[in-house]
Amino acid sequence: MTAAEHDTAAPWNDRPRASELRGRGWFNTGGADLRLEDLRGKIVLLDFWTFCCVNCLHVLDELRPLEEKYSQELVVIGVHSPKFEFEKDPEALAANIGRYGVTHPVLDDPQLSTWSEYGARAWPTLIVIDTHGRIAGSLSGEGHAANLDALVGRLVAEAEADGSLRRGDAPTVLEEQPTSTLSFPSKAVVLPDGRLVVSDPGHHRLVVFEHDAVTVDEVIGAGQRGHADGDGAEAQFAEPNGLLALPAEVADAVGYDLLVADTANHRLRGVRIGRDRLLRARTATEVTTVAGSGAQWMQGAPLPVGGGDPLGFDLSTPWDLTWSHALNCAVITMAGIHQIWTFDPAGRTLAVLAGTTQEGLVDGPLVRSWWAQPSGIDELEDGRLVVADSETSAVRVIDPSAMQVTTLVGTGLFDFGHVDGPAETARLQHPLGVTALPDGRIAVADTYNGAIRLIDEHGENGQADVVTVATDLAEPSDATIGPPIDGIGQLLVVESGRHRVTWVPVAKAAERRIDEGSLRSERPVTEIGRGPLTVRVLFTPPEGHKLDDSLGPSTQVTISTTPSGMIRDGGGTDTALERTVHLDPAHTEGVLHVSARAASCDADPSVEFPACHMHQQDWGVPIRIVDGAPTALDLSLLS
Repeated sequence: MTAAEHDTAAPWNDRPRASELRGRGWFNTGGADLRLEDLRGKIVLLDFWTFCCVNCLHVLDELRPLEEKYSQELVVIGVHSPKFEFEKDPEALAANIGRYGVTHPVLDDPQLSTWSEYGARAWPTLIVIDTHGRIAGSLSGEGHAANLDALVGRLVAEAEADGSLRRGDAPTVLEEQPTSTLSFPSKAVVLPDGRLVVSDPGHHRLVVFEHDAVTVDEVIGAGQRGHADGDGAEAQFAEPNGLLALPAEVADAVGYDLLVADTANHRLRGVRIGRDRLLRARTATEVTTVAGSGAQWMQGAPLPVGGGDPLGFDLSTPWDLTWSHALNCAVITMAGIHQIWTFDPAGRTLAVLAGTTQEGLVDGPLVRSWWAQPSGIDELEDGRLVVADSETSAVRVIDPSAMQVTTLVGTGLFDFGHVDGPAETARLQHPLGVTALPDGRIAVADTYNGAIRLIDEHGENGQADVVTVATDLAEPSDATIGPPIDGIGQLLVVESGRHRVTWVPVAKAAERRIDEGSLRSERPVTEIGRGPLTVRVLFTPPEGHKLDDSLGPSTQVTISTTPSGMIRDGGGTDTALERTVHLDPAHTEGVLHVSARAASCDADPSVEFPACHMHQQDWGVPIRIVDGAPTALDLSLLS
């Protein structure tokens, strides 16, 4: 029995027994291997995650209060189940555990052994195990903090009643983190006076360097995770990433010079940079909040359309920023919900520019386009916007005049690699940054390949072409143009994994064509029979909740396939949680894409303003048609 098939209301002796935890090794345990038997008497929460996944990062934030509240009863275990090849590297995993402040034990599961044992099919997946070592809950996606709190509380009470609860600290031994000026820096921007500002999310601050990009001129932020405006030395950020130096006339009008994507705070911050003055004291640096309520946007919340107070809207993990002269506003990669937004500092308005919030790679009109964690953006000389769409390992271009998006490099959520040459066959691996070069080419911070790649839209034979100009970098996440040296153009590359900024020459002699092969995410394939396939999204409203249709249908399921021709009938969007899908037998392998939403509210009729919540998850399930295989597929949204 898989985690998706159990009954959460069943007594503990009717729940399925949890499988043992198997993987390559452990982190945050002091070198010890953990067994479920050793944790008997504790509530155990398994968090199946991968460090590339922004939704997984959201869950880490959701779990922190839960870990604190139930510090003596609950043990959270991260099961790291990698999507990309780079994520299989144990050193990279160790670094990213430090990057994201993970303070619970983590099982390294590069072969997806434990992932398969528990029937996980999406990142993130959460499995709750009771004090008797049996599965008591299964959830997919994010936004389940209240559900988990209620479930853990119920299991604690249950265990106290039967005498099985064993209180005590979790078996966590944290690794010591290195100290340096920068900690996992992310983005960089050059100020008009030549100074370099680098976002320093590991320290929750910004660092201003002199022209040499080495000498520290100023630190903005107290270095503690939080949210506080005011004096630059005392202000607080939470994992800030994207930086934008506003055009001078805009900065003068709004009273701040720098726009900051305060990522984990789900806000935009404005920074007035302090300046030295002749014979007078230096002006103070000031930080203010200019957009975002501080709450993370979830399904059901309003999306901005150019009106209203920008401080009243929820944002979701804004990652990078650029200025669009064509649109006369800032453009934001809203990585957490797979969209592109705009912000007008002078008019103080937010609006969605592109994306439906559904994850994938769909070109065409901006309002119908699909994105996958866009994480880097820059403006090209002709006014178009180039975007690093990280989860599809793609570089895409927005034409603001035609309101269309096209893809230069990349094919989908599960295809990646390091391949140069014609753009249609080139491959990247989770790029986080793009930079428009003076010669019209595009530099790509190809993060998980540790490389800087160059895209020439008008390369050999007039076709788009890709070359590599630098390798052996440690998670490059951004680049900005530096002054030339001996006539050779330079990039200042934010080398996040080495906690530094690195000079990289953009020289013809450095260009190489590399072909290390195209890869696909190695997830277990689900075998299905040749008959019609029944797809069931399992959803049980949380205790005390009911399905809510006050604002329309309470459920929505969208089904598609890759290749698109694999599905004959039963695709598209409907409200039913169970659907019959007819597949074309000419396609024996592909990926079934399912996106599900369900709204629930307090069931108590006496509550005047019931609390409501939208539950959502996207699955990409590799499938293979095999004679005699099951003809039903269950996907657990909340069960």
